[in-house]
Amino acid sequence: MTVALSYLDENEDWPTHGTYEYSEHYPSRQQIHTTLPSETYDYIVIGAGPIGAALAFKLSTDHPHHSILVVEKSWLEPDRIVGELMQPAGCQALELLGLGKAFSGIGAVPAHGYYISYGGKQLYVPYPLNKRSQRPYRGVSFHHGRFVMNLRAACKARDNITCLEASVAELIGDRTANGMLTAVKGVRIEDIVVKARQATFVCDGISSQFRRALNAEPITTISHFCGLVLTHDAIVSNAQFSKPAGAILNPPLSDTPNGNPLPMPHNGHVLLDGLGPVLLYQMSERETRVLADLPGPTLPSDGSQLRALIRESLSRAAPKSQYPQLHSQLMAAVDSPSQRLRCIGSKFIPATSNRINGAVWIGDALNVRHPLTGAGMTVGLWDIVHFTEALKTEQGSLARATARWQWQRRPRALVLNALSVALHALFAAGDSPDMCLLREACFVYLARGSVYTMHPSGFLSGLRASPVLLVVHFFGVAFVAVSMRLSDTKAGSLPMRCILALQLLWAAA
Repeated sequence: MTVALSYLDENEDWPTHGTYEYSEHYPSRQQIHTTLPSETYDYIVIGAGPIGAALAFKLSTDHPHHSILVVEKSWLEPDRIVGELMQPAGCQALELLGLGKAFSGIGAVPAHGYYISYGGKQLYVPYPLNKRSQRPYRGVSFHHGRFVMNLRAACKARDNITCLEASVAELIGDRTANGMLTAVKGVRIEDIVVKARQATFVCDGISSQFRRALNAEPITTISHFCGLVLTHDAIVSNAQFSKPAGAILNPPLSDTPNGNPLPMPHNGHVLLDGLGPVLLYQMSERETRVLADLPGPTLPSDGSQLRALIRESLSRAAPKSQYPQLHSQLMAAVDSPSQRLRCIGSKFIPATSNRINGAVWIGDALNVRHPLTGAGMTVGLWDIVHFTEALKTEQGSLARATARWQWQRRPRALVLNALSVALHALFAAGDSPDMCLLREACFVYLARGSVYTMHPSGFLSGLRASPVLLVVHFFGVAFVAVSMRLSDTKAGSLPMRCILALQLLWAAA
């Protein structure tokens, strides 16, 4: 593995550069089996993405005398346009799982918070302060495939993990008369039945072929994220890494045509003036991912129409008058025939209580939220932390461990799920007067600083898992919007403004 690394790395809490302890296993295929060495294992894990690989590693270290089979259809480096930013709470979970150094050696970049732009104004939402170290928490952004390969390398290094390159055709177990699964006892791989003594874990991601066994409800596509990549020079100064919470910012102008075009490198960027939200974050010092959200369940079938739609959204989100260099690089990228435009559907899939003995669904196979907040891996990794702790507490009883885990996961998952769907609904809702005023109120609220900025930052980062506090702040934004409506004399007489304010409050609720 050869990755160009920059000398600039200011992140002391989560070192992203240096040597990874399992780096020798990163490219190796010697530990990958194409035929089964055994037909019975203690645990079977379906999928070796971020969640499946991390779960297998944690089970391996917690239960060193148990055998674990990880089945993945391809152990080559995956290539995806999501799963490229880890929130601070996700970094915490990785540390608890023994994988805190999984960002090393892949050119990953620290993330300090969010730069938000709306209506010609910009503000900064930093991640919360770690009271013990007196330094802000950090997230990390990276190439998804390289990160996954580091997690897989950790699995390859464990003697009690068998890495199998194959596809699981079916869950094997007891069924009702109408074919519904009631208990899982293993899997079928081609014509071979592989049994699990303890449990089978379904971790095959957002497109899980086994989700219907647990939840047969139809899934609706909310929008599509369309991705492209900007390439640029590395930064040489950390002057723009951080600012005060809620600060109103003026985007700096780079003095080099191919310089980093982001207003605040090493931060996530959310530009809210496009057709839908536009996200930008670095995957390395020299590469920036651009994700343009196009609301609605379908995309234009014509490629030129799709490119024109993305161009319009990017041009509105980063106008030339405000972001001359970023605008120029975005337009050059979207107009380039060599630029690979990739789109992925965004969905919301609520978690379903486990009712099938012998199997556990974890990660996106269980629960999916809109990727606007970048919380998918954070929820999944904390699912692993809670489940493996519950499994030890309940002394290996899968049923009791699953019941305990499903209760423990709820606060964080509820906050991040609700936040992602609500924010997307707010910022991709078109030009209705109520939604425009709510968006303006949200921006005003965040710009207040103090708890008005830092509590929402705690929600976004996954560090503050309090549904009650989320409701308090949500209605805080709503009442700011009501106050703005009542004070707007252009909206009519006072009785009319009161009626419109009640209508606005109803729309918010």
